[in-house]
Amino acid sequence: MEKYTILIAFFLLIGLSSCKSDTKKDTVKATQETQQVQDSLYKAIGLKYAMSTKATLGKNLMGVIQKNGTEHALEFCNTKAIPLTDSMAVAQKATIKRVSDKPRNPDNQANAEELGYIKTFKEQLAAGQQPEAIVKKKNGKVHFYYPIATNQMCLQCHGTPNEQIKPAVMTMIDKLYPEDKAKGYAINEVRGIWNVVFEEGE
Repeated sequence: MEKYTILIAFFLLIGLSSCKSDTKKDTVKATQETQQVQDSLYKAIGLKYAMSTKATLGKNLMGVIQKNGTEHALEFCNTKAIPLTDSMAVAQKATIKRVSDKPRNPDNQANAEELGYIKTFKEQLAAGQQPEAIVKKKNGKVHFYYPIATNQMCLQCHGTPNEQIKPAVMTMIDKLYPEDKAKGYAINEVRGIWNVVFEEGE
């Protein structure tokens, strides 16, 4: 009888351990799923802020190009792009930056962490993959990173000199940006990234 009691207690102990293990796994799984949903939401918010800023910059830039030509668009970028980006950031209650590993304006030089994300996005594009936004959370803030890829219009100022970049445009680049590194791109290459920071819980 004592042997059976010991056996029953042993199997009950195994059963309880299994239940605890399953409960722990379920808790971990639920936490991971919640994290995934939250990250998807933050990616959507970050993308909205980045794309609305891109649309505002693009609208103003196209207006200058149509009215005065590409070389004068460089003057817009030189004096208006950062202030306009900052005004969009204030409106969104966020911090919004465009940074690059090969900046035209030295103020847009990517830091070490940002350079790592640029490298990741370049590798994804080179492998034929669609780059996926990156979300990091630090000290109650969400940091959103997304690639800036070149299109045909970009090459007027960021392509190859004397091919896509006309001599008059090249002259203006040299005048306004003596430290320029942002040339030599082809279509659909990563020229930099959006770095958007906003409060968690938005």
